[in-house]
Order: sequence, then C-alpha cells, then structure tokens
Amino acid sequence: MKDGIFAVSKDSESKESRISIWETEKYVASENGETDRKGEREMKITLKDGSVKEYDQAVSVYDIAADISEGLARNACAGEVDGRVVDLRTMVDRDCCLNILTVHDPAGLAAYRHTTSHVLAQAVKHLYPEAKLAIGPSIENGFYYDFETPSFSRDDLDKIEAEMKKIIKAGEKLERFTLPREEAIKFMEEKGEPYKVELIRDLPEDAEISFYRQGDFTDLCAGPHLMSTKPIKAFKLTSSSGAYWRGSEKNAMLTRVYGTAFAKKEELNEYLEYLANIKNRDHNKLGRELELFATVDVIGQGLPLLMPKGAKIIQTLQRWIEDEEEKRGYMRTKTPLMAKKDLYVISDHWDHYKEGMFVLGDEEKDDEVFALRPMTCPFQYYVYKQSPKSYRDLPCRYGETSTLFRNEDSGEMHGLTRVRQFTISEGHLVVRPDQLEEEFKGCVDLAKYCLTTLGLEEDVTYRMSKWDPEKADHYLGNAEMWDEVEAAMRKILDDIGIEYTEEVGEAAFYGPKLDFMVKDAIGRRWQLGTIQVDYNLPERFELEYTGEDNKKHRPVMIHRAPFGSMERFVAVLIEHTGGKFPLWLTPDQVSILPISEKFNDYAYEVKRQLEAEDLSVLVDDRNEKIGRKIRDTELKRIPYMLIVGEKEAENNEVSVRKQGEGDKGSMKIA
Repeated sequence: MKDGIFAVSKDSESKESRISIWETEKYVASENGETDRKGEREMKITLKDGSVKEYDQAVSVYDIAADISEGLARNACAGEVDGRVVDLRTMVDRDCCLNILTVHDPAGLAAYRHTTSHVLAQAVKHLYPEAKLAIGPSIENGFYYDFETPSFSRDDLDKIEAEMKKIIKAGEKLERFTLPREEAIKFMEEKGEPYKVELIRDLPEDAEISFYRQGDFTDLCAGPHLMSTKPIKAFKLTSSSGAYWRGSEKNAMLTRVYGTAFAKKEELNEYLEYLANIKNRDHNKLGRELELFATVDVIGQGLPLLMPKGAKIIQTLQRWIEDEEEKRGYMRTKTPLMAKKDLYVISDHWDHYKEGMFVLGDEEKDDEVFALRPMTCPFQYYVYKQSPKSYRDLPCRYGETSTLFRNEDSGEMHGLTRVRQFTISEGHLVVRPDQLEEEFKGCVDLAKYCLTTLGLEEDVTYRMSKWDPEKADHYLGNAEMWDEVEAAMRKILDDIGIEYTEEVGEAAFYGPKLDFMVKDAIGRRWQLGTIQVDYNLPERFELEYTGEDNKKHRPVMIHRAPFGSMERFVAVLIEHTGGKFPLWLTPDQVSILPISEKFNDYAYEVKRQLEAEDLSVLVDDRNEKIGRKIRDTELKRIPYMLIVGEKEAENNEVSVRKQGEGDKGSMKIA
C-alpha cells in the first residue's frame, strides 16, 4: 500500500491470485477500464458535511474514511456512493458524493449484522461440520442464517454463541473476491455446499459472483461487510425454528437461527428486555391463558377451537362490520361452503390455486369433484348474473361473512394467524370503469375506519402488491392490462395520500392489490386487510351491464376485506392490547366481587341491572378473600371490577376499580 492506495498485481493467473481482494481486476476497474488517474485532474469526493477530498488515484471507501479520521475508519460499516450503499472495499475512481455509514445508519447497522450472521455460520461449521449453508441476511431487527442440520436447542445456541465470541476475539479480516461462474460452482461443490451451488446457477449469466473469506470460512455473498469481525461488540442468538428453503413447502425444511447485534451491550440488553415483554403478548400464549381459543391434536393443526370468550369477540366483530357495511350500501349474501370443480376451472383457481384447496373426490374416478371454497368471489359473481344489469344499477356492492378453507402446510400453522379454516368479512364490488376510483377510495375509507376504531392504524403499513412480469405464466391477462391496472391503482393511492411501498410478485393471480400489513409480537409481518382490482375474472365469468349507449359493457371487480381473517385480526388485537380489548369488544366487561357470601344476592341484583343495559357481567361468588378476587380479575383483563359489601348494599352503591387504574371510588347504581 502506498499513500493509502492498494496496488493491483497482474503477475499471476492462479486461483489464489484471483481470490485476493486487491488482485481482482474487475473489482477495482473503473467504468472506463482504467484506475490509474495520474496525469488527469484530481477526482473530487464530496462528503456528507459538504467538504471535499481530492485524490489522483482510485481509492477505497475504507481508505477515504481513514483519511478523514482514524476513529471514523474504526467505526465504518459501509459506504454510500451517490446514494447507493457499497462495501467498504469498493474502489472510488470518479467524482462522487460519499457518506461513510456506521452502526448509527440503518444501512451501516445492516452491514454490521450481516457480518455477525457470517460469524454465526462460521461457528456452526466449526461445531457441526456436516451442516450445509443456505442463506444468512440481515433483517429489520437482527439477522438469521438457514442451515441444513438437525434443529438446535437453547443449549446448542449457547454453545454456538461461545464459539462466535472466540471468532470475534480473533479479529479475522474479511476478504472479498470474485470467481468466474464455472469456477464459483466448482468452488462450492468442492466445499459440499449444494444450496450455494443452486444460488450460483440461478444468478444471471453476466452476474458478478462474489465471496467473502474470514479465516477458515468462506461464503457466497454480495456484501457489504465490515473489514473484520473485531468491531462486533454485542450480539445474541434469540431463537431457532424451521424454515423451508426459499420459502416453499416443496423444498427441504431447514433450521433457521435468529439473532441480533448492537454496537453496545446496553443497547442489546434493552432490546432483549423488549423481546421478553412482547413475548408475554404473544397471542398463542396469552390467547390460551385468557381462554379465547385452544387447539387439539385429534382435531388437527390450523383448526383452532374458539372458546366462548373468543367466539364472543368474533361475533361482536361480525355484527359490527355487517352493520357498517349496510350503512355503506352493501347487500348481504349467503353462499355455499363448497362448489363443483367446474366453478374453480372457470375462475382459474383450479390451475393457479388447486394445491391450496381441500378437494373432495377423485378427478379420475368420480363424475363430480367438489372443493371447499378458498374464497367467495366466484359465488357472488353468480349472484350478480341472476338478473340483467343496467349502468344505473352499478355499483353493486355485495358483502358476506364467509367461512373459508385453505390447505396450508402443517409447518406454517401458528395460533390464529395462519389457520386452515377462518372467517372473513368479504366484499365484492361490481363497478363501471368510471366508478373505479371513487369505489376504491370507499374501500380504503372502510378499512381505515376499522383500523382506527380498533386503535391499529398507527401500526399498519401499506403495500401495493404487483405482478412479476418475469413469471407471466403465473397470472391472468397480459402486460398491457397489468400496467394499466397498476397505474390506475398507483394514481388512486397517490391522490389519497397514503404512504406505501411496492412489491413485485405479491399480486393475486388476477390483479394487483393494496395490502394492509402489521407486525406480530415477534416481528413477523402479516397481511390484515386487502383491496384488489380485477379486470380478468369479470371477463372469464362474462359479467356485463348495459351502458347508456344500450350496448353491453364489461364491469371491473373490486375484491375487499377490511381486516382480513377475523381470527388473524383477533390475534393481532391480543398482541396489540396485551389482552385488554376496547370495552365494547371485551367478552367480559364487568366483574362484581362480593366481599363475602352475605352479599352475593346484592351482587346478582347489580348484575341484572347492568345486563339490562347490554353489559356483559360476571359475579365472582367464590369463597375467597377480596384481594385474591381482585388479582384474578386483573389477570383476566376484565375492564371493570365492582366491589360490594355491607356499605354498598345499604346505599345501593358499588366500589369501582378500573383495569390498570385502580380504585375509582364509590358510585350509585342508576
């Protein structure tokens, strides 16, 4: 190295010379194919604070950081060149704007955690040499790595953590190198890493195939990474679970290890405390403790039993949304739970969704084959078709509280968030093209009303789910139609002023959608409501209306579910509220606690009066001390406790305690 610049050697054409990060011509070459800038004007690097650094040769991001200050180089995690995140080893050979990223920048923290995931993989290979490597990215709150290996216990994770600490203490430098495609494949085949080989084969032919090496460990990776493992100060492996390779149940089940990392021990401890708190809100734990639902092995995974309290919540939600839909001009339908295969062939669900359906019968043997419905839309199309429609009849807004069935894989089941039978408030709007914008906005307004009423709007993010033109055979319609519909949806969302992200490949097979996304207690993101625009199925079902010109026209369909599966919605509410639901939605709203058996009669009299006002009331007439009754009621998350004794009975009063607020004093029974 001379004046902070690393020289490039071309003397050797061996694999080892190509492996050296400073000897990879492609890595350091400029867009013009030349890195030696002598004789040219000095290039100008504009830093975040507006100051300018000048160099007469190509220089790495890391060396620029070191030129600014030793401390900055020590804390550097990645760089940002003209807005693009790059590795610290990236050579800068032209005028640009440069920002040095540290753990205080999201992209810098991601690189820090990504390097920690490589340390995890190295530790696993040390302890379990037969383990096969899959992928190990950084994620929002940490990182994970997938391995083909038997599952890990907590004791195993502790051993892996100890090995990671040894690797970090050794301060292994990370070296980046590239290999030609065939050599890269051979390199990973020799290491016995079939998942890495598959990833390489799936890369575009012209892709740069890069690796990072730290000590005795090498991984296929695009980066960016820290310069060494030494800066990693605080990390924790938080859990281990199963995960399908590439997210498909058709592939092998791998072992996924989750972890997180921070620059300071104090930050890690705060996060671990936060995790402990939110795990206490896990609906799968809290929902059972509150006797809202249960699961039974002989009934099956993904088929929860809603207990009386849980059923009461679902019933209240159902009545509420149905009443609101009626106010907004929806017409109620009730359609069958199953249909012949013929219906799903017309809708194309048979080709696109058959594996997710419960099929009744054998196509090769039976005259008629049925399937439990995974959606309601084809049924409501035939409701529409029962009579001719004029342009004056549109929009037709159909609503139904439906029971649907999805043949989810057993490995995907989780509490109420992913089940095989669920309840959904489903609606389908048949509209004229000129009504699409107004009706779509009405669906957004309904969804936001539901989320706001239940206190969830601030926790929801919006995702516009688009088709993937690279997989056009997975969708109905052509590229022109998809571009048109997506443009129309984007315009509506921009007009409304919703902040949203766009994601390719998440659309329904018949049209794009706006998805309402929310996180659960352990950070997984779930879809709640959805609004979908569909030009395809009206065509397949030959839906039509007579226009002002007295000619037949094709309507547009809007599919909408303001909060999706009610079971999943309840799961999110449990975690959001910690089981302390809004009063109107709470199954047991009031608990009356007589101080002794002598006052049970008065307690039941108060109960009758409150029930006459449509309140849900319990009497705790157990022969227990009042302190025990109060504690038990608090654990049940019942909003109000009314304590009654001699004084209260004489004065027709109750002593009121409110959940989380304590004693509110004595009050008369009106």
